[in-house]
Formats: sequence, structure tokens, C-alpha cells
Amino acid sequence: MPPPAAATAPVDATMPVGRETPADRPYVSIVVPVYNEEESLGPLHQALVAALDGLQRTWELIYIDDGSSDRSFDHLRDFAAGDGRVRVVRFRRNFGQTAAMAAGFEHASGEVVCPIDADLQNDPKDIGMLLAKLDEGYDVVAGWRKDRQDAWLTKTLPSRIANRLIGRITGVKLHDYGCTLKAIRADVLHDVHLYGEMHRFLPVFAHLAGGRITELPVTHHARRWGTSKYTLAKTFRVVLDLMTVRFLVAYATKPLYFFGRFAFWGFGVGLACMAWTLAMKFGFDVFVKDQPMFQIGIFFLLSSLQFVLFGLLAELNMRTYYESQAKPTYFVRERCNLLAPPPRRAT
Repeated sequence: MPPPAAATAPVDATMPVGRETPADRPYVSIVVPVYNEEESLGPLHQALVAALDGLQRTWELIYIDDGSSDRSFDHLRDFAAGDGRVRVVRFRRNFGQTAAMAAGFEHASGEVVCPIDADLQNDPKDIGMLLAKLDEGYDVVAGWRKDRQDAWLTKTLPSRIANRLIGRITGVKLHDYGCTLKAIRADVLHDVHLYGEMHRFLPVFAHLAGGRITELPVTHHARRWGTSKYTLAKTFRVVLDLMTVRFLVAYATKPLYFFGRFAFWGFGVGLACMAWTLAMKFGFDVFVKDQPMFQIGIFFLLSSLQFVLFGLLAELNMRTYYESQAKPTYFVRERCNLLAPPPRRAT
């Protein structure tokens, strides 16, 4: 059988050996969320273009204006007018960094996507290092601000605590979940939907999809312009989002297992209360009398039944979610000697 057409298509000369990418598709898409960063945008754009031109790979630069109230969008519009590789998306209002990154990923057409902050605390020169590491076979290379140039008490310390907590709960242990600078293969992001402050959990979602993850120390500069958008309140939001991520990682396709744990515990406690009540009923009143153990037992037995019902309803919802959108419950990395699968039977 002759190879598919995509395998015989001409390869861009600027692409690394062994990579076959359509000529009109850039190799890397840089996603830059922007919110009131007018002072840093000029130096940032110059640094990004210089770093990307030095890679000898095709690229596009996607700025997401997250409802800026200063002149940020005017600068971005000028960048796009002067270079066809620059794209700009402007939000109607401020939706937050996670929404901005989600929009950037949706509009990115590159084989690899690299998000980076607009405040120049990340160094654009590190992009080439991350891409080189990605070429070793990884799906995600996360930046690690090893020598972080931020206030220790209000930023660095809470971040370290959050990183340890995220690593322990999710099983994906990285030093720095908060570093925006990453290199991610676009196919890993295909089924990722971001809400809340969940852009920090991109490595976890990649791990859930079977991605290979590593991290590299990157340069971190002190902020020179503007004010930081990070507050301690966001740390608490991350903790709340972590609960959702933990549920998705462990129970996305089997929510009954999650609710079933509470059901078994409630059933056990309810039976123990009933046994206590029977013991007192038949004269084994060695315990303090007049305790409402019967009512407590009924409460726990009914609660266990409710948890089972919640789990069954969650199972039905998850099946509807996956089957109505034809979402797989598994992820394939490679196929060998396989024909195209037969079409799915209509239901």
C-alpha cells in the first residue's frame, strides 16, 4: 500500500530532520496572555521575535488581550500590522489568565504550543532550550523558576507550598506549577478544557492523557514594569481547583468509586449503630442509656443509599459526556500495521 499523502508532502527546510509538517502550519505557536502590560510589550515583542528567528523553525505569535484598559491593544495591533506571523485576539472584558490561555490554545495552529507571560519575567531565550528538550521525546517540558525573583513571603513561599501539595495529590511532582513558560505538544492539548485557575495544571492533564513530562530550570527576571496580577487569594483558588483536578484524574470515568467509598463507610457506621441499639434492646445495656443510636443508624444507612444514588447518576452523566461527543476513554500514542477502524454504528 502506498504511504499516505501527508507522508510524501514536502517538508519545510527550516524544520528539524524527521519532522514532517505542512508548509502553511508553523512548528511552534507562542501564546502570550496580556492584561495591562503596555510598558513591557515593546521590549517583549522584540525579544520574542529575536529569539524565535534564531530557532530556524517556523513560528507564529499569538497575543491574547484579556480586556486591557490601557494601551496594550494598540501596541498589539501595531505588531500584527507589521508582521503576518503575529495574531491578536481581544476579549470584550477581563476573563482571567486561564481563559486567555485557553483562547490562545484554541487559535494556535503549531505542532508545539509555548505559553509565556507578557511581563518579561520569563526569558524568551529559554524557548529554544525547551523545544530542544521536547525533541528528546517528551510531550511537556515545564519551566522551573529555580532562582525566582519575587517577594519570598507573599509569592515564593505560598507557591512552594502549593507546588508540594499539587505534586502529592496528583502524583505529578514538579518544582514549579506556576511558571507559565512551557513547551507542550499540541495533540496533548486537544481535549483539555480550562476553567478557573486550571492553566497551572496543564502537566497534570497531560499526564492524564499519557504524556511524558519533564522540567528544566529557566531564567526568571524581576518585574520591571506594571504591577503583578498575582494575589494570595489565587493561591486559595488553586487549592479549590485542585479538588476538581484530583477528582478528574482519579474518577473521571468511574465516579461511582468515589461516592462508593462514602457509601460503604456510612453503611458500616449505620450497621454498628443498629447493632448497638439491638444490644440495648435485649438487655445488654452496659452502655449509657437514652442515646439516639437508632436514629443515628437510620441517618447513616439512608446517607449511604444516597451516596450510591449520587454515584449512579454521576456514572450516567459521565457516559453521556463521553458517548455524546465520541470522546475516548483512552489515548493512543502510536499505531503499527492497523487499518482504519470501521465506522461507528449509529444509535
